[in-house]
Order: sequence, then C-alpha cells, then structure tokens
Amino acid sequence: MITAIANALRVPELRRKIIFTLVVLGLYRIGAHIPVPGVDIEAVRALVEGQAVLGLLNLFSGGALETFAVFSLGIMPYITASIIMQLLRAVVPTLERWSKEGETGQRKITQWTRYLTLGIAVLNALGLLTVFRDALAGSGVGFGVVTNAVIVISLVAGAILVMWMGELITQRGIGNGMSLIIFASIVARFPVAMWQALQLGNVLMFVVTIVIFLAVVAFVVMMERGQRRIPVQYAKRVIGRKVYGGSGTYIPLKVNGSGVIPIIFASAVLFFPAQLATMTGNAFLTGVGNALSEGWLYYAFFSVLIVFFAYFYSALVFNPIDLGDNLRKNGGFIPGVRPGKATVSYIEGVMNRITLPGAVFLAGIAILPTILFRATDMTVLEQFGGASILIMVGVALETMTQLESQLKMRHYDGFFK
Repeated sequence: MITAIANALRVPELRRKIIFTLVVLGLYRIGAHIPVPGVDIEAVRALVEGQAVLGLLNLFSGGALETFAVFSLGIMPYITASIIMQLLRAVVPTLERWSKEGETGQRKITQWTRYLTLGIAVLNALGLLTVFRDALAGSGVGFGVVTNAVIVISLVAGAILVMWMGELITQRGIGNGMSLIIFASIVARFPVAMWQALQLGNVLMFVVTIVIFLAVVAFVVMMERGQRRIPVQYAKRVIGRKVYGGSGTYIPLKVNGSGVIPIIFASAVLFFPAQLATMTGNAFLTGVGNALSEGWLYYAFFSVLIVFFAYFYSALVFNPIDLGDNLRKNGGFIPGVRPGKATVSYIEGVMNRITLPGAVFLAGIAILPTILFRATDMTVLEQFGGASILIMVGVALETMTQLESQLKMRHYDGFFK
C-alpha cells in the first residue's frame, strides 16, 4: 500500500487530485466546527446527546449538529433528493429518457437534484430551528425574527456548500465526493468514541470490541472484493488474411454490486420520520423517529430497506438487455447459452442469485456489530455499528479502486495484486 501511495504521489496529475480532495475535505471539517450565530452551544450539545435521532444525524454530519454548525444538515438533503430522483425515474418518462441521453441528460437530472436539495434543505433547516427553539425556550436563548432568519439561511447555505464540495471532489478529485464526505463525517467521530469507550475502564471488553471491529472490517473487504465470473467466448472472424477473435474472457459480477448505496439510502429513509418530526414538531412523528433509531424495530426496518435498495439499485445500474446486445454485436456468447433472449435471461438469473446473498450480507453486517457492541457494554460505540463500518470500508475500497485504475493506466503497481 505504501508503494502504491508513493506511486500515486509521483504522478503530477494524481498528486494534484489527491491534494485537492484532502483540501476540500479539510475545509468541510472546518465548516463543521463553525456554529451559527445566536445559539448556546452547550445547551444544543446536551439536547443532541439526549435524543437518539439527533445523535444519529450528528454522526452523519461529523459532529456538526452538536455545535449547531453551518454544516449541521451535512450531505443528507442531497442524499434524500437523490433517492427521490432515483425513485421518480421509474415512474416519470421524462427522467427515464434523460437517463438514456448520456452526459446531456445526466446534467439535467443533476440540476433538478440540486433544486430538490435546496427545497429539502430549507425544510430541514426550519425543522431543526423548530426543535432547538422549543427545546431551548427555557434556557434563556433568544430566537428573534432576525436570528431565526440568519440561522435558516446559514444552514441552507451550508447544505448547498457541502453539496458543491462533493461535486467538486467527484469532478476534480479522487473518488465519489458525496461518499467521501460521509466517510469523513464518520471517521471524524471515531477517535472520540474510541477514547470514550476506553475511559469506561473495562479493558477486556474494549479489546473484545476492537477484535469484533477488525473481524467485521476483514469480512467486509472479502465480500466487497468477491465476484461471480460469467465466461464469455468470442467467435473467430476472418478479415482479409487475418483471423480475429476466438479469445475467451469473463463478465465480472460483484457479489455486492450496489456497494454502500443501499446502506446510505436505507439510513436516509429511516431518518425521514425524524426529519418530518423536526419540520412539524409533531409528538407522534418524534416517537416514530426515536423508535426507528434504535431497538429491534430499527433492526427489522433497516434490514428490509437494505435488501430492497440492493435489488432496486442493482436493477437501476445493471441492464442485462444492453449487456446481451453488446455481446451479440461483438460476436461474443456465453458457452452453453443461446444468444439473444436466453443470454439475457441467464444473466438476469445469475444477477438475482448473487444479489440476494449480497443484500443479506449487507443487512447482517449493518446490524450485528451494533448488537455485539451493546452486548459488550460498549454502548458509546453503537453509533459506529455495521452501517458505519460498511460505509467506511466501502468508500475506502471504492476510492482505492479508482486510484488503482489511474495507476494501471500509467503502468504503476496499484493497491491490489
């Protein structure tokens, strides 16, 4: 790994991309510590620590919520908007048409996602303001009209700035910007949580917890790298006096082809009742949000949503019909399978068979570490359960894979052998 990093830093273009990514992430972390004006930070911190829903939102904002920072909304408004746009593609013909128009259509979808992010950010900002204003009403904190307006504008501007940072990283840096921002938010809270766990005094349980954490990381890496290879043979073609084709290759289908997207989407959906509660101040929605933040109801809903989004996202990004057509046009075929509809059906069947264990793996890893942390009395680490581990490892592997491809293009050794 050290050699691969050294090789990457040796290439001027990659070095610029890596430095740019680190600088943007550093600016994001600075913004997560700049509080909005007119708020008692200690009172806000006590409120966040006392509510499970706000605690989870605080994790995905990298601790920005507990200081009511300008980046308190984090990347969640953009993720929520992305989910809505992905779902609308299945029912709105215009969006479906845009998705097939290449770069031009993608720009249109991205622009509408930005508009939707702005609207969701405004609603979330008003909701957070309502929650904190009602909860801190007796603490002497003043919430006048001007203060309210400044807070809402600051939070919305922060959410849009975070979205812009993510897009900049994707365009000019290394890796997926939105995923890296979530990664940075989770990792930033990790040292503090580990120190708090160590301060509990139970060294044996702390060591057991670390072993569990490392075992989960190793298993996640193994599953993320796992793939099913469909053999492909290309027919021989004679052009002039030369013979082309006749070689064999394979189609690599990842066991977890959807990556960390189902985890991120499922988390956003579970946060939705909490977001509605913050917007409306409704006691029932607050109760639902708290119920979906911890306990067995949370585990059950989280697992179902992960499996659903694993299938949904796989169907969205992987088109067996296009793959079958490309094989036929290039003279390729799967041994023992007739070209055409039979090939498409075969690929669909293989994809469905490997998506199920991949989805079950995601759901299991997402909830089991949290249960184990609770069983070992390391409750301060519950927020770094399987979902957080999957996101951290998945984003790290995704970024390393992208950097690997850049190194291979320049004939350097990468991370993976």
